[in-house]
Amino acid sequence: MDIEQIRIFCLSLGSEIEECYPFDDTSLVFKTGGKMFALLDIQSAWMALKCQPEQAIALREEYEYVTPAYHFNKKHWNGIDTVHAPSALLSQWISNSYQLVRKKAKKNIKNYVFLQRILL
Repeated sequence: MDIEQIRIFCLSLGSEIEECYPFDDTSLVFKTGGKMFALLDIQSAWMALKCQPEQAIALREEYEYVTPAYHFNKKHWNGIDTVHAPSALLSQWISNSYQLVRKKAKKNIKNYVFLQRILL
């Protein structure tokens, strides 16, 4: 997948997805519910994706183009060289990252709404 294909795929995962450049001009971030699920460096085609801790380690051991994500929590985030990652795997990993973050974001929103009802 090239950078534009990755961008289109990330945006296709849900209507609530937003993209922004909060860090610099080359780090494209994708968010759901205000929480980041992917960061794509548009200069190097490197990508950071969230992952279950056990799976993150297993992927790093199996694929040489998957490493701990630089400047991220190494327990939960993998760095991926998208030039070498097969499209099918990359799509699967992006979807998994989105689902992990979306699930937590939805839970946080439900808790927020519940607390607002109690306080009002």
